[in-house]
Amino acid sequence: MTPEEQAAFLAGTKTLILSSIDSSGYPHSVAMWFSLIDGIVHMTTFRKSQKVLNLGRNSRVSLLAESGTHYAELRGLMIRGQADIVEDVDLCTDILADIHSRHFGSNDASARDILRRQATKRVAIRVRPERIASWDHSKLGGVY
Repeated sequence: MTPEEQAAFLAGTKTLILSSIDSSGYPHSVAMWFSLIDGIVHMTTFRKSQKVLNLGRNSRVSLLAESGTHYAELRGLMIRGQADIVEDVDLCTDILADIHSRHFGSNDASARDILRRQATKRVAIRVRPERIASWDHSKLGGVY
């Protein structure tokens, strides 16, 4: 995919698989909803989560988005990079509000107040991409 196609694919994706490294050196992969802020993936999670513990030891992560049910339809995007843990209630609230809007419709003031209360228990994860790989089997024209 071109960079523009990658950006459009990511913008149309609802869930990413976030992989961090656990204390034994194994991948720890979890499905995460996310927000794009200035083209950068942001997520939020509880500050005591396993993901945060893993990232405290090793900030290297990969993100995976995929779609398609048949080989000729498969498309995907893998981002490898460094994850920053950001303790910022306003940022967490913005991430939660964007996710809420994308998945459930628009936010009103009362929804944002609820999301802000949730954000006080959370941290943001910002992924700084270092390497991106993508694929789009529909471009293969049936020739594999």
